[in-house]
Parts: sequence; structure tokens; C-alpha cells
Amino acid sequence: MTTETTTSRIIEIGNRQGTDQFANDVLKGLSAPKKRLSSRYFYDEKGSRIFEEIMKLPEYYLTNTEWDILKKYKNNILEQLQGKKFQLVDLGAGDAKKTMVLLEHFYDNKAAFEYVPIDINRDILEDIENNIGPVLPNLEIVPVLAEYFDALKWINETRKTRKLVLFLGSNIGNFTKKAAAAFLSEMQHVLEDGDLLLIGIDLKKSPDQILRAYSDSQGVTAEFNYNLLRRINAELGGNFNTDHWVHFANYNPINGAVKSYLVSTEKQEVYISAINKTFSFEAYEAIHTEYSYKYDLSEITEMAGNCGFEQVENYISIEYPFSESLWRVKK
Repeated sequence: MTTETTTSRIIEIGNRQGTDQFANDVLKGLSAPKKRLSSRYFYDEKGSRIFEEIMKLPEYYLTNTEWDILKKYKNNILEQLQGKKFQLVDLGAGDAKKTMVLLEHFYDNKAAFEYVPIDINRDILEDIENNIGPVLPNLEIVPVLAEYFDALKWINETRKTRKLVLFLGSNIGNFTKKAAAAFLSEMQHVLEDGDLLLIGIDLKKSPDQILRAYSDSQGVTAEFNYNLLRRINAELGGNFNTDHWVHFANYNPINGAVKSYLVSTEKQEVYISAINKTFSFEAYEAIHTEYSYKYDLSEITEMAGNCGFEQVENYISIEYPFSESLWRVKK
């Protein structure tokens, strides 16, 4: 049964995955023949701060490219809403800095909308309220602490306004292509006919350019991966020694997959007290930590249609090929 509570203005919905789920996912992943850890656990408080550093790196083209696209096409995006009242629903809102491009434009043009940031981190939602409220004082902000689909179902049950849903940051690339299709099909099922989805999708480009973004010269991306091990130590009582691991990323230009790994530099054992289990690692055995899939435009069109959306527009950056793709729900 869905529960709803409020603390300050934040609306909390459902039972979010916590320490028990973290422990179960670590147990399942490290017990697999090919060991893995879910990238969703990168983003504790420290991990979020490290990712902010990543976004400032010269090699990490994604953030500034997406920012530029939103600035260039913000009016075109607003015109697609045809002057009707709507909700701007921000999935995985993070620091909302890119979203601010749209928020300020919509606000300055007196669009009738409310902003609904969705995240599983309460601190992030509090920061959004504190940072955006003073800048856009009359904007109605409805922060929701929930998993994506729990939040979208709640929105549909309590508000019948048309929605523009944001899924920025090329986050869809963190899914395998099969899982991405399942995720987007479920989103289409939850949304209403005519709702819009603006989804950031990184495009295939120079393999060297891609690899530099996921294995930067300053080692910030490596530190982001090591923090996942430190989080296991802090929250689950692990004894990972990050000095015995190296970060490694590769890119397959055929299927568009960037894969990131943590590689053990020696034969070692790691004990995790929360699950009372010791895991053995061979020298140079890898833990897969993240996917980041890249697409071409034909794949985007095919994915939209297969998942029940009508493709409205692809807003493209040429310098660093990237697409903000606008889709409409068709039922």
C-alpha cells in the first residue's frame, strides 16, 4: 500500500529501497560468476559531490553539451506545450542546474506550470527548494521523495495536468538496451496520452572522445568508482582497501557500450559484515560497475516507436554529438 507523508514541503511516497536492499544487491552482485555492483549506489552524499566534479572536467562533454542544447531550444520546447497548464516533472533531479535553463525560461514567459523534482535523496530535494525558491519566488515546487514510477503514479492519481517529463543527463545510457526499452515502456504505460518526455541521449562519436570522458586524466572518475567501495565499507561493514583496485573503462563502437570496471590488482578477500560473507577475488578479476550506452539517431527513432511514443523532435548538438529527444505518449 502506498503511503504518503510530508516533512516540510517534501512529499514522501512508498517504501524506498534502503540498507537492506543495498546489502541484498551487493550480495547478489558479488556472488555472480561475473561480479557486478549497481551504478545506482554511486550516489550517496560524497558520490554526488564527486559527480559534480566530474561534470566540470574538460573531458566530460556531456553536461555542457546538454546545457547548450537546452539553452538553444528552450523556446521550441515551450511551444510544444501550446500554452496549456502543465507539470514539469524532473526524474532524478540532482542539482537541477540544467533544469534551471527551462525553469527560468518558462517562468519568465509566464507559463502556467509547477515544478515536480523527483529524487531518492532528501538532501537533494531540500537543496532544490532552498536554491530555486529565492530565484523564482512564485514558482510552485512540489518535491517528491520516491522511486520514479511510484512518483509518477502518485502524480497521475492526484493531478490530472498534462506533463513534460525530463530524463536528462544521458541516464538512459546506464541501462542495457533491453532494460532501457523495458524502462521506457513502463514509463509510457504510467504516463497519460499526450504527455511529453524530454530524454537526453548521448550519440555515438569518436571512441577516443568517449573514453576520455569516462577515464579522465585527473582520476576523478576513478575516485567516483572507489567511493562505491568506500560506501560498502561505511554502510555495510566491508573492508575493501581501495589501494588494491584500479578503475578501467572501455568502449565498443559496434554496440555503443561504455563499460566501467574496478579491477583487483592482487589476489584478495573482502569481508562484508552486514551480509556475513567473505568474497574472494583473483588478481585482475573485475567488478563491473556501470554501463553507458551510446545511440545513433535511427536507434532513437526505433526505440521511441517500440516503446509507445511518437518522436516529436531531436534537438542535436553537432560539435559533441548528443540528442535531447522530445517524445509524445501515444495511446
